[in-house]
Amino acid sequence: MNQEAGYRVARARMVSEQLRGAGLADPRVLGAMRDVPRHRFVPKLLRHRAYQPCALPIGSGQTISQPFTVALTCALLELKGDESALEIGTGSGYQAAVLSRLCAQVLTIERVEPLARRAAIVLAELDHANVTVLCADGCEPVSGQGPFDAIVVTACADRFPDTLYRQLRAGGRLVVPLAQTGGGQTLYRFTREPRQPRIERSLDCRFVPLVRGPLARAAAETGED
Repeated sequence: MNQEAGYRVARARMVSEQLRGAGLADPRVLGAMRDVPRHRFVPKLLRHRAYQPCALPIGSGQTISQPFTVALTCALLELKGDESALEIGTGSGYQAAVLSRLCAQVLTIERVEPLARRAAIVLAELDHANVTVLCADGCEPVSGQGPFDAIVVTACADRFPDTLYRQLRAGGRLVVPLAQTGGGQTLYRFTREPRQPRIERSLDCRFVPLVRGPLARAAAETGED
């Protein structure tokens, strides 16, 4: 078995054991997770661990989330295929790649320039033409963009991200991890409704913190050659 065939087998096992086995049943999400080559989004030295049930470092103090977290986040968005989505925290680009299989357009924002640049390259190599990568502060509205049908935040916010919520269309969904009083994090889904958001708690989680302020442009250390 050649290496790419081995990755395909590992990816199918990941979907069967880590996703279906944990109760995820959305066929479109499972199909996207089966199709997108996660190993292409991790440093080469870690590709042998690409389909293990764990987060992996990608440089600049950031990580690629474990497969279950990516799949659950996408499932919570309940995408049908014709939506526009905003992702805050591109990181490796893996979640954006999965989202690109589930909706019409994805705008993904990364504040760390080397990560944004590398993610854009990998996404282009894999022909995810409906994904736009932008290096910017995702906590600030992007001029000329939105409103969005779905927004996902891949870092833990210390408070409800009202700026992002206001970029949702009516009925749109925002999935974001929030820090809890006394420690810990919880993944929430907020649906935009006429008066107040509908709030649904998902599960406890662990993400890197959501950072605000000046952009990070230092070189990322990833182990790539």
